[in-house]
Amino acid sequence: MKLKPLADRVVVKLVEAEEKTKSGIILTGSAKEKPEVAEVIAVGPGGMVDGKEVVMTVKKGDKVITSKYAGTEVKMDGQEYNIVKQSDILAIVE
Repeated sequence: MKLKPLADRVVVKLVEAEEKTKSGIILTGSAKEKPEVAEVIAVGPGGMVDGKEVVMTVKKGDKVITSKYAGTEVKMDGQEYNIVKQSDILAIVE
C-alpha cells in the first residue's frame, strides 16, 4: 500500500528519539519525549485550501521539525507515519 496525501498534507516518518542524553544518561521508555524531527515520505499537490493558494515548500526526503502533537498517526505495513498539514511543519533541517 502507498500513502498519497491530498491538498496541503505531508506524510512524515518520525526519526527515533535518542536513548541517551548528551551527558551519557540512558533514558527509560517513559522519559523519552515524542520525537519532533521527521523525514518527509510524500507531499500533497498543494493548490487551493480554504480559499487560499498553498504552494508546497517541502519535498520528499527532507528532514523537518513538526509541531509536537500535530497530525494524525497512521500505521501501515508495520511502519508508523504521521500525516500533517504543511503549516504544522516548523522548519527544514539542513
